[in-house]
Amino acid sequence: MSAFFDLLGLLIIDAWFAWIPAVGFAMVFNVPRKMLIYCAAGGAFAHSLRFLLMHFDLPIEWATLIASASMGFLGLYWSRKHLIPRPVFTVASVIPMIPGSYAFSAMIGLVEINTTGYSLALMQVVMENGLRTLFILTALSFGLAIPSILIYRGRPIV
Repeated sequence: MSAFFDLLGLLIIDAWFAWIPAVGFAMVFNVPRKMLIYCAAGGAFAHSLRFLLMHFDLPIEWATLIASASMGFLGLYWSRKHLIPRPVFTVASVIPMIPGSYAFSAMIGLVEINTTGYSLALMQVVMENGLRTLFILTALSFGLAIPSILIYRGRPIV
């Protein structure tokens, strides 16, 4: 039972720190004031869902895809309810899941290769972090696109 409350506490902390960049990004792009609470809730929901999935040993790339797709469906619901474009909610809500630390590590590795010369260990760091960044960004993009593709596809492609 203690493990459950520990996980719940970690989820609350994660949600608390995830709403801040979501609202900040939304404010930069002039989201209407009444909709900021939805951006905050979406950012907290998506990041906490990803955290929960990763806690149960799902890789970060798959957890990001599931969390961003879930946020895409929730954003679709909110956009229909409030008659506001879907990206107002969804884009700001997935901003906390941008893989900044992986991208930074990849760039630092590239700079080190440039200054100290090639080494297999540095190249491994660059490739691992660079590919992880690429896959997480791809998961964010596809996750946000999946709900629109599934719901708004009213006619066959061919």
